[in-house]
Amino acid sequence: MSQKSVVVVGAGLGGISAAISLAQESYAVTVIEKNGHVGGKLNQLEAEGYTFDLGPSILTLPHIIERLFKRSGKRMADYVTIRPVRPHWRCIFEDRTVVDMTPDDQEMAAQLEKIGEKPEDFDRFRQYSEALYELVNDGYFEQGLDNTSDFRAHYGLLGLARFDVFRNMHQGVTRFIKTRYMRDILEQFIKYVGSSAYRAPAFMNCLPAIHSLHDLWYVDGGLYNLARALDRLLDEVGVTVLLDTEVDQIITVNGRATAVEITGGAQIPADFVISNMEVRPAYERLLKEDDRFLRKLKRFEPSCSGLVLDLGLDRQYPQLAHHNFFMSGDQPKHFHTVFRKREMPTDPTVYVVAASRTDPTVAPAGCDGLKILPHIPYIDDENPLRHEDYVAFRDVVLDKLERMGLTNLRQHIVFEHMLTPHDIQDMYYSNKGSIYGVVTDRWKNFGFKAPKKSEKYENVFFVGGSVNPGAGMPMVVLCGQLVSRALVAQDRGVVGAQSAAATRAQPA
Repeated sequence: MSQKSVVVVGAGLGGISAAISLAQESYAVTVIEKNGHVGGKLNQLEAEGYTFDLGPSILTLPHIIERLFKRSGKRMADYVTIRPVRPHWRCIFEDRTVVDMTPDDQEMAAQLEKIGEKPEDFDRFRQYSEALYELVNDGYFEQGLDNTSDFRAHYGLLGLARFDVFRNMHQGVTRFIKTRYMRDILEQFIKYVGSSAYRAPAFMNCLPAIHSLHDLWYVDGGLYNLARALDRLLDEVGVTVLLDTEVDQIITVNGRATAVEITGGAQIPADFVISNMEVRPAYERLLKEDDRFLRKLKRFEPSCSGLVLDLGLDRQYPQLAHHNFFMSGDQPKHFHTVFRKREMPTDPTVYVVAASRTDPTVAPAGCDGLKILPHIPYIDDENPLRHEDYVAFRDVVLDKLERMGLTNLRQHIVFEHMLTPHDIQDMYYSNKGSIYGVVTDRWKNFGFKAPKKSEKYENVFFVGGSVNPGAGMPMVVLCGQLVSRALVAQDRGVVGAQSAAATRAQPA
């Protein structure tokens, strides 16, 4: 019997994960990527002695990525070196209060005492968070649950109550945490999925447990080295990768994909097609669906976007940790402005990465290379911002950083690179410049993203941040593994979601 063929559109981490997983199952896999590199948003810029991670800059749950290597009988440690980051985050407030989030209990108790937060209240929140994580991980993550029917089947009606379903994330935090400082810090974990703590369901409070249970990690040389490692593995398991090649459409006949057509008109036949392009752009650009069909996807609204500034400095700011948050003076207003009004914030929370605190090779000696990322709305097609508007917002961000301790920051910039939401949309075909796929909103989708299998085409699947289980490097890698599992189950005639899950042994 000849190998069945799978074409993966896009070499983001979800597409890479699906490709490797299916090659391990003896499928003939071809990955087609419009850009000249693998990794998708996991991207890197090297200039004038500085190395910047343009996309993800935090690695969590590395064991999920490690599965790809283990299933090929290999060790991830032979491909890439990772190390824990200390502290996890540094949070800097307008009144110059500084709080470090750290896994050391004694150090964390000292941080809590400094702001008047009771350690026992924080411990109660941590227990709540870890219980939510174990619950979400058991079904939604590892079993690949896609909708409320899947949830009811896996957890039962009584089990759903354990998800704290009647609260939003903010309300879940305030049950335990009394100070504004720690409330703002814990709500900021929603940044992992580009959403609002006032709109996301309370079970998203599972996110802090990812740090407390599994630590926070850095990849030596920059996170893009993880993409390089996976690129090696793609080659070793026999996946064909076509770079600088754009897919114009997925050819379908009678509800099935039969091939993908690349620019120039050539067609590559496929028994299955997996799109790493986000769901709405894929249906619109690749499957040529009309507005009537696209309206069905309305609940899968884009997450926020961001303004990405990469600054090479001729000095260091010793007060910075590896990961820093310069907190908004009014975080509820910040969330409301970005996610409800969809306007540019006047006082954003600003994420600043100084990776040389962990890895001095990413900047010249005595210098800092800073990645700066405030969250901003996705592109409004009816009232789009101009490039000049983003340049003006850049000044708002730099004003804030200089006011909050990075004195004379502008005077020390020797290299600068900026990405706007329009750049992000053009580079990755993300939906309206979204960074994190689909927003997590209890009123729109209760936190569910789009399903991994097309509801219209029987042999088309989706991977990435716009489908379950959502955004972030470990989640999109897990998504690729889950899509592989579902595709194999369908192809081999395994019936039922739980049977499909059993077709591959659950990893340790």
